[in-house]
Amino acid sequence: MPTSSASTTEAAAKPAASGGVQSLERAFDLLERMADAGGEVGLSELSASSGLPLPTIHRLMRTLVACGYVRQQPNRRYALGPRLIRLGESASRLLGTWARPSLARLVEETGETANMALLDGDEIVYVAQVPSKHSMRMFTEVGRRVLPHSTGVGKALLADAPPEEVRALLARTGMPAATDKTITDPDAFLGALEQVRRAGYAVDDNEQEIGVRCLAVAVPDMPTAAAISISGPAGRVTDAATERIVPVLQEVARELSAAIAGTSTPPQG
Repeated sequence: MPTSSASTTEAAAKPAASGGVQSLERAFDLLERMADAGGEVGLSELSASSGLPLPTIHRLMRTLVACGYVRQQPNRRYALGPRLIRLGESASRLLGTWARPSLARLVEETGETANMALLDGDEIVYVAQVPSKHSMRMFTEVGRRVLPHSTGVGKALLADAPPEEVRALLARTGMPAATDKTITDPDAFLGALEQVRRAGYAVDDNEQEIGVRCLAVAVPDMPTAAAISISGPAGRVTDAATERIVPVLQEVARELSAAIAGTSTPPQG
C-alpha cells in the first residue's frame, strides 16, 4: 500500500536513537559527507556512503536545496550552498572566542603571544590571539591569511595530510620565500612534516619573519582543522624554552579540544 504524505512526514520527524530528530541528523550527516567528498556529489554516491535509500536522500536534499544549504548543479549533481558560508564565518568567529581562555593560559604559562589558526582552503587564517605581556612581543592580526609552508601552525595542520595532498596544495600556492630561512622545496617541506609527526610539535624558526620563532601543535578531534601556537623573539624561544613550552602547548590543545566538544552538549529540558 502506498505511504501517505502524513505518515511520511511523521516517519521523517521520528526521534533518532540519540533522542534527537532523525531527519535532522540525516540531513546534517549528508552535508558532512558532501564536504568530505569535496563539496559536490551525486545522489547515488550519497546513498552508497550513507546507506540511506535514494528516495530518503532525494527528499532530504530537496529540503536542503529549498533552504539554500545545497544547490543542484546543471549536471544534476548537488553542491554545498552559499548559505553555509554565513554559518561557517560565524562559527569561525565563535571558535576564536571559545579559544581565548586557553590562549590566555598559554600566555600566562609561557610568557609569549598565543595564537589559534585554521586551515581554510589552501591558506592559514588566524582566528584568535592573546598577546604577550612583554614589551617586545609578536603580533599577528586576527583574520590575517598566510601560506602554510612558512608557518608553524601550517606545518602542524598539514603534518597528518597525505603527501600527495600536500604536494598538490604546494603546487597551487607556490612556495614563496618570506625570509631566507623559508622552506621552498616540496621534498624538504615533506621532510619537515615527518619531523613534526615524530616530535609532536612544529617549529617556525625564522621562516615567516627573521628573529621570530614559533612553536605549534594541532588541536585534536576538531570539527575543522585547527592549531594553536606561541610566538616570540628567537632569543626567548630557545631550545631550552622549547622543552618547557611544548608540553604546555600539548596539554592546552587537549583541554581546548574537550572544551569545544563540550559546547555541542544537547540542551536539557
